[in-house]
Amino acid sequence: MPIVDHGPRDQKRVALTFDADLTAVMRKRLLSGKVKSYYNTALIQELRALQVPATMFLTGMWMEEYPEVTRELAADPLFELGTHTYDHRAFTKHCYTLGTVPRAEMLADVQKAVKQLDALDPQATRWFRFPGGCYDGTALHELAPAGVTAVGLDVPGADGFAKSPKPIIKQVLSHVQNGSVVVLHMHGGDNAPYTDEALTPIVKELRARGFQLVTVTQLMSGNR
Repeated sequence: MPIVDHGPRDQKRVALTFDADLTAVMRKRLLSGKVKSYYNTALIQELRALQVPATMFLTGMWMEEYPEVTRELAADPLFELGTHTYDHRAFTKHCYTLGTVPRAEMLADVQKAVKQLDALDPQATRWFRFPGGCYDGTALHELAPAGVTAVGLDVPGADGFAKSPKPIIKQVLSHVQNGSVVVLHMHGGDNAPYTDEALTPIVKELRARGFQLVTVTQLMSGNR
């Protein structure tokens, strides 16, 4: 199973990527009303206002909750969509506090999300992201028949459970370099509440430094 963590280092391009996590626990919070929404509409509005291309990685469970939003994102030429497993369980043990997908279920889990995205997005990519960025040789072997390419990262955005936009902005701007893949989150709610507020300062500074913001597909095209 192929893996990419960044694009060409000789080109001043950066891919901003956004994961849409949804776990069984998060879905319970949503259905109970404890969390109003796991779709950060302000973030998407900012991306559109700033004309920022982006790659989104959606869990199958998130697509089930937001099918119309998924179709809307798919129809926007700024964005491209990939998958992020069905319910955001990890593919190794001891990956943060995530549960673990049994080895026998790994392939079916990923194929389910791919099938869901294909039904909602005629132009769906085969980009895929492991929850928590956790994988090992076993996971790569089991997922090889899925036909996806894992997209890692070299800049974690640190927006998960951040207490304000400042540490997110600092984290991204202090680590970004040519070819970087930046990982942020688009589900908002109680898990990533400040991503939208951090976005505009990040984008403006990256552009001021001369970076071109691109999708993962555009970023990796320099490798071909």
